[in-house]
Amino acid sequence: MPLVAAVLAALTAVLLPPVAGPATAATAQSGSNGMSRPVYSYDRAVRESVWVDTGVDGDGDGRADRVAVDIVRPREAAEQGRRVPVIMDASPYYSCCGRGNEGQKKTYDAQGAPVQFPLFYDNYFVPRGYAVVLVDLAGTNRSDGCVDIGGRSDVQSAKSVVDWLNGRARGYRTRTGQDTTEASWTTGAVGMIGKSYDGTVANGVAATGVEGLKTIVPIGAISSWYDYYFAKGAALYDGGPDGLATRVESSEALARCKAVKRALAEGAPRNGDRTPQWDARDYVPDAGNVRASVFVVHGTQDLNVRTKHFGQWWDALAEEGVERKIWLSQTGHVDPFDFRREAWVPTLHRWFDHYLLGYDNGVDREPMADIERAPDQWSTDRVWPPSGTRATALRPAEGPVTGVGTLGLAPAPRGATAEFTDDPKLNEHDWATHVDEATPGKAGFVTPPLTRDLRLSGSSRVDLTVTPSTASAHLSAVLVDLGPATIRDYAARGEGILTLDERSCWGSGTPQDTGCFKRTEADKEQVGHTVFSRGWADLGHYADPAPGRPLT
Repeated sequence: MPLVAAVLAALTAVLLPPVAGPATAATAQSGSNGMSRPVYSYDRAVRESVWVDTGVDGDGDGRADRVAVDIVRPREAAEQGRRVPVIMDASPYYSCCGRGNEGQKKTYDAQGAPVQFPLFYDNYFVPRGYAVVLVDLAGTNRSDGCVDIGGRSDVQSAKSVVDWLNGRARGYRTRTGQDTTEASWTTGAVGMIGKSYDGTVANGVAATGVEGLKTIVPIGAISSWYDYYFAKGAALYDGGPDGLATRVESSEALARCKAVKRALAEGAPRNGDRTPQWDARDYVPDAGNVRASVFVVHGTQDLNVRTKHFGQWWDALAEEGVERKIWLSQTGHVDPFDFRREAWVPTLHRWFDHYLLGYDNGVDREPMADIERAPDQWSTDRVWPPSGTRATALRPAEGPVTGVGTLGLAPAPRGATAEFTDDPKLNEHDWATHVDEATPGKAGFVTPPLTRDLRLSGSSRVDLTVTPSTASAHLSAVLVDLGPATIRDYAARGEGILTLDERSCWGSGTPQDTGCFKRTEADKEQVGHTVFSRGWADLGHYADPAPGRPLT
């Protein structure tokens, strides 16, 4: 299969020899060998709500905001005087949008006590000696304050709960009352987990270096909010952070947080300029503060939170020597519970047992990376990017057929050019389908057919010298693997998974929170080419992300 760059580019990628066949998933160990066992009853668990003082007055009402914290913890442990660690998921989605493949929301009884916790964490881990804590970010569900899309209020919403769990912040039994409560039932060891926005908050809290946060598991998470909304100045969405705030905030916050949303809009101009607001929502520069271990999970075809987010975060953590592990699937924006459930649950179990209970179960000494090569076919690497990786520059040049260039190691003759006329009706699929044809809407460059398997790992950079015909312009670049393959259908509704009717149960349950979830399987597609990497840029930001400038 040839490789294709559908742009005029000097392409830097990292190339590797082929890897060995898929490795089997790690097998679970018994209780004496480092796996906590379900010795506590789930139906008798303590279910309670606490409101924690964040120390932030985001809504400007003259008092510090309190965030709602819903807790499920083993009753027998408390009766026996045993303290337990905490698994925390801080989210803005518990009332507006739901969590998981089935969009579960929090539910409460007539007295306001929590009944259903979304996802499987409570069903599985509470019987094994953990408390599960779900935090409503400021401005959402039952919390005070305002949503600020990755800023101080979002991060402090969760950090203050870590502080409360460690005796450094004040918690109250009600939203407005003065009756305080302490978390005397916990060891203070906290692991944060969550997909998308939830995992993003985990990244942000870890970047504060808060004491007591032992590990985070960010799944499809953002590392820089500027890079979520823009790619080198090019807008990736029609809306901005103020629109997302409107979607997730509570009905009460909708009325009281207009000034906050106005500031969000003003600080995020649609021209793609990087403003101080974005600098305050970039966690990568603070990777040196991270004390927690990090278990990253991401889909390589995630077109919502793109792969740049985990890549730059991973590189920054590596430079700081942070303990870390990674799973990369071929899905889009999908939780591992829905693309590799039978391996994910025991792996996460052992991860939390090690970092929160202190079990020496070897999970920290296992291969660092699990990579999905084809649907449900996984391999492992001791380190990632794998040893033997080297940067390689691939260079475009004119080809034997007019309009179809070559991509190889040799540079093009000085002065060689290629041109195309943008057609906004065409997309990456159109470019890739016709890459070996002379079409006016793209410039494509193709390697000769590869003589052996080739592995690309890490990030790519495209360096361009461009002469546009307009005062402003955007550029897209894609890397394509040409040739037949079976892939996960990441462009379909399930982003690479099919949801089935039958269910599987994980942990204990009650009639109101069963712990049973619909099974899934890989949604496969036969293709003739695969776009596997993408990039965009606004040419007016070629020299500096702030501010852009007209082109001449």
